[in-house]
Amino acid sequence: MGLFLLSLLALTLLLSLGGPLPFCFGLSMMIMNLLGDATMKGALMYGLQQITSPVLLSIPMFVFAGKLMGESGIAKWLLDFVNIFVGRIKGGLGIVSVVTCAIIGAISGSALTGVSAIGPIMIPRMIEENYPRGFACALVSISSVLGLLIPPSISMLTYAWLTENSVLACFVSTVVPGLLITFALSMVNLVLTKKTTAREKISQVRYTGFRALPALMMPVIILGGIYGGIMTTTEAAGVAAVYAIPVGFFVYKGLSNRSYFKSAIDSATTVGSIMLLIMLCMILGQMFTMMGIPQKVAETVLSFSSNKIVILLIINLLFVILGMLVTDLVSIMLVVPLLMPLVTQLGIDPVHFGAITITNLAMGTVTPPYATVFYLGLRFGGAKLEEGLKPLLILIVFAYLPVLILTTYVPALSTALPRMMGLM
Repeated sequence: MGLFLLSLLALTLLLSLGGPLPFCFGLSMMIMNLLGDATMKGALMYGLQQITSPVLLSIPMFVFAGKLMGESGIAKWLLDFVNIFVGRIKGGLGIVSVVTCAIIGAISGSALTGVSAIGPIMIPRMIEENYPRGFACALVSISSVLGLLIPPSISMLTYAWLTENSVLACFVSTVVPGLLITFALSMVNLVLTKKTTAREKISQVRYTGFRALPALMMPVIILGGIYGGIMTTTEAAGVAAVYAIPVGFFVYKGLSNRSYFKSAIDSATTVGSIMLLIMLCMILGQMFTMMGIPQKVAETVLSFSSNKIVILLIINLLFVILGMLVTDLVSIMLVVPLLMPLVTQLGIDPVHFGAITITNLAMGTVTPPYATVFYLGLRFGGAKLEEGLKPLLILIVFAYLPVLILTTYVPALSTALPRMMGLM
């Protein structure tokens, strides 16, 4: 157990310092290989075999589709469409940001795409309407994590593949938590902001709705195709990428030959890093398994308490700490296999545990020190860390954490919808 903790500590420290992935995982593997009983040879073959899984083929397509839609300029029309309905009330501009980020999340499955698409447009507009600069940056940043909760989600797809659970059931499990967070963020925004936005003309609904329709149809096509049994997850990802090309070029005209090839290159880079990360995590995770670490983790945790409520609290605290230090994918790939024997022993449904995992780790993308999405939001708004940190913490404590607690201790929030749809 001491060797495992040393290996995990070395990995977490190097990753939190921004070290290159191969070096971070290589050092952890060397510690396990030289000081432990596990050899890298069998684990290496296991990692290479796992990376060829058909389920993982959907990741490149979802990433590419998200990049294309992010470059196409759909964010402006979505913002204008949502603004017509809620932009006329006090604090309505903040609600527009939250709801639009949720829609973008249903298109891209990525928090970074959400903040990149919404931030440059919405943060300056909120500042013009006298929203505090730091609050505007914090609200858009934390709303962007809805991309990890509202399907399709690359993080949840990875969890479903890793735990061999239904991708559809796992996708649906975070819909209710995602909608609750959308509502909670909107309500906290209304309490904290008292500025009135510009009044929109109701006559704009038809035109703006027509222009926003192609973007709104994308999640309908993806999720409708998957849940209707028409397409597999991988096929739906391919359809999403193909659909995004004409929409970006001919409908919104935000795509050009240059931006298209830039999106393709960026997607290839992102996918390459994701696949490398998954393979390295699988190799290291297999080495942990060969040494019986998952069983030892379960025994250690149960030695402190056998109370499910206490253990779920410990698991949440672990995820909170990891989310502040490393990426959500690293946490999923390394920690979930270690905790599954414990989760199984406690009788926790894997789909419910997936909702707990993703809801928790999504918060980590905006929680310093590792807070890529939050830092990007601050950059778009030209705000300093100290300006955005206080409103971010308020939004986390009063909007995000209550939903996380409900998701953890009320299984029906994440399992009722999959059961209604016959996925469990």
